[in-house]
Amino acid sequence: MTLASLSPQAALPSPATAVWQLGPVPIRAYALCIVLGIVVACVVTELRLRRRGVAPWAVLDIAVWAVPFGIVGARIYHVITSPGSYFGEGGDPVRALYIWEGGLGVWGAVAGGAVGAWLAVRQLGLPLTVVADALAPGLPLAQAVGRIGNWFNNELFGGPTTLPWGLEIHRMDPTNPGHALRDDSGNPVLEPGLFHPAFLYEALWNVGVAGLVFFLDRRFKLGRGRAFALYVMGYTAGRFWIEMMRTDPATEILGARLNVWTAVLVFLGALVYFVRVRGPQEFLVPVGGAPAPLAAGDAATSDVSQVDVSREPAAVGAPTAYRVVTEEEFRRFQETGEVPPAEEPAEPASVQHGDSDGGPTDDGDGGDGESRPETPAGSSEAAGEPAAAAESADARDGEPADAGAAPGTADRDR
Repeated sequence: MTLASLSPQAALPSPATAVWQLGPVPIRAYALCIVLGIVVACVVTELRLRRRGVAPWAVLDIAVWAVPFGIVGARIYHVITSPGSYFGEGGDPVRALYIWEGGLGVWGAVAGGAVGAWLAVRQLGLPLTVVADALAPGLPLAQAVGRIGNWFNNELFGGPTTLPWGLEIHRMDPTNPGHALRDDSGNPVLEPGLFHPAFLYEALWNVGVAGLVFFLDRRFKLGRGRAFALYVMGYTAGRFWIEMMRTDPATEILGARLNVWTAVLVFLGALVYFVRVRGPQEFLVPVGGAPAPLAAGDAATSDVSQVDVSREPAAVGAPTAYRVVTEEEFRRFQETGEVPPAEEPAEPASVQHGDSDGGPTDDGDGGDGESRPETPAGSSEAAGEPAAAAESADARDGEPADAGAAPGTADRDR
């Protein structure tokens, strides 16, 4: 009689094999799930970045940095928090490099991926908060897909249960990773009883977190990294109670698994950020690269003789940087191609046009000691030209009107 015969019929079976050979190349289910999860996250992030004004396929440039950093960070976290398996008695330090056997910590993955993404966005001229908010719904979906790899590896399960969705767990062969241990008859050996499918609980929870972030982001237009903070809070809230169910060996502090304490601390950090940080949803317009498209109104009213039909269309190049704008400015840019003017720095408080008692001050025109009276907006200049005409001339040149020409006009506060 084998251990398999002691287990009742399970509602959820587990695979007995997690590795298949394609000639000399091993195809590992865990790796396939990780890759598929990365693809899902990239697709969602790409669509959301485009809606914010980022050039197409920028997510690929970010993934080139974020994915390797994330994998390295995930493995480092796992090895640090489970050192006995590699550096303890009977451990093999070389196996710390065997990521295909499982053992990737999500906390390290997020931290490492954030470092890689930060390096990438610096080169692309993108704000990190915009990328983080775009990634917020895609990341939990990627984690949900990745948890299927734990199912293939017969890992990440809870304690025994009699529930209808109890999970069978195979006893894996330590000498043949990715395969269940076989009895004398060649049948895979099962652990006695059924277990909580903790991997499935977390996968379903992550799908719910993705839906929550997507809904609240559309409803409240979260910006400045708050959508990502919401994802972190949602994920860690679920990870807290799911981690409490696990029975596999793990490092403990004060009687609780290390990941439980990590979930609590990360949740609190995300909550503080979400509450303290404020700001509208961020949109981007390109700076540099391809020129802005000609507005439809300009094309209809322009003189045909001024259009150079002999020139080839300008090649569309990737923007060298981006400028953060409001949603209204972004919609106007989409409709007309008009790039919002850059904000000018506020005039220093030390620069004054007159002292408090009305005495003369130096106007910077040669130090003749004569003060120039401030000209109200709309009145004539000293030379006799209307201020409105001067502003129109500046606008035709593509530059904002000189603030000095109309001291009564303040810079726009965005």
